[in-house]
Amino acid sequence: MARPELYTGLDIGSAMIRVVVGQRQPPDEGLHILGAAEGPAEGISKGTITSIEDAVSSISATLEKVERMTGVPVEHAAVSVNGTHIVSQESHGIVAVAKADGEIKQNDLDRVIEAAQAVATPPNYEILHVVPRTYTVDNQHGVKDPIGMSGMRLEVDTQIIQGLSAQIKNLQKAIYRTGVSIDDMALSVLASSTACVSKRQKDLGVALLNIGTSTSSLMVFEEGEVMHTKILPVGGAHITNDVAIGLRISIDLAEKIKLEYGTALPGDINKRDEVNLADVGGEQTLVSRRHIAEIIEARAEEMIKMVDRELQQIDRSGLLPAGVVLTGGGAKLAGLVDLGKREFRLPVAVGFPLGYTSAIDKIQDPAFTTALGLASWQADSHGAGRLLQWSNKILPVNDTVDRMKRWFKSFLP
Repeated sequence: MARPELYTGLDIGSAMIRVVVGQRQPPDEGLHILGAAEGPAEGISKGTITSIEDAVSSISATLEKVERMTGVPVEHAAVSVNGTHIVSQESHGIVAVAKADGEIKQNDLDRVIEAAQAVATPPNYEILHVVPRTYTVDNQHGVKDPIGMSGMRLEVDTQIIQGLSAQIKNLQKAIYRTGVSIDDMALSVLASSTACVSKRQKDLGVALLNIGTSTSSLMVFEEGEVMHTKILPVGGAHITNDVAIGLRISIDLAEKIKLEYGTALPGDINKRDEVNLADVGGEQTLVSRRHIAEIIEARAEEMIKMVDRELQQIDRSGLLPAGVVLTGGGAKLAGLVDLGKREFRLPVAVGFPLGYTSAIDKIQDPAFTTALGLASWQADSHGAGRLLQWSNKILPVNDTVDRMKRWFKSFLP
């Protein structure tokens, strides 16, 4: 009897590397997670490779952990891409329908998306995703799926997500040197949305904020489609750095204090509450808990205001019915949800993984949403899957090029 196919999501973060391995469950076609592991990321900063040797060692060590759990070597994986080098822009494509009877076929969709890709991409960038938002058939706007409809002219509005070629190639090189083949690469926040945002939330209008160590990724959805994408150069490490500077202590000690005693709501802390640094491995010194909370609140407020400015640019500040979903390791900071509700003037919640089964408690953590989403992404690309409700419309550029080649070959004798 053939062994069920395994799907692997490999999330390369600035501080941690996380990997999950799962297989599809027949009844609901969800993923059952067999193995999950995490390890420190060396040679990676702000989502980009700074030392290939160190990155290869870190990735290999994390893969070995999950291989010991599953008893199966990891040979293929879907990999996350992140970093401030990621940019997105809107694009529009127009083509004439090929069939004489005007019926729109798959190759018409491929051609119109190819036309939308013909944007002025900087020479050192490459396209990661082409995300179709809406189609127009002969001036009929707002069409979601035009296949089978009749018309003479087909148009599409897309969002093009691009990254620096050198950064992407360095990431690929580090992973290939571990002996793992890359099945697909996906923007980390797009993968996270698979794991922790429901179809209903995407239809209503929701902002997903993935708070990492060095960067935070924002993706806004409306009517089920990607509306806006932005990578912000601020994350959980900036809060830790502020605590370290404010209290004149080491980074490691500041991280412990942030996790054990920190909150983004100083008003909830009694003025007399104090923390003895000796309790977390420091010197015998008493520090006001409210002072710690004020330091954290200042940086967290700055982060939220940066996100809100992005929402203002697309006229969605305070206007997303499903609110803001916080995910990633930084989303676990105490008081962040309440601070978000106050500043965004919207519902705010922490995004936990949805629809996965596992005996491993570790995966029920916002920090694992990207790795889980990548495993679903890979499962979806290998056949019928539940991944993104619109995942089959998000085209990596290589797929589009291959389809175009096949389309041209169909005309040859």
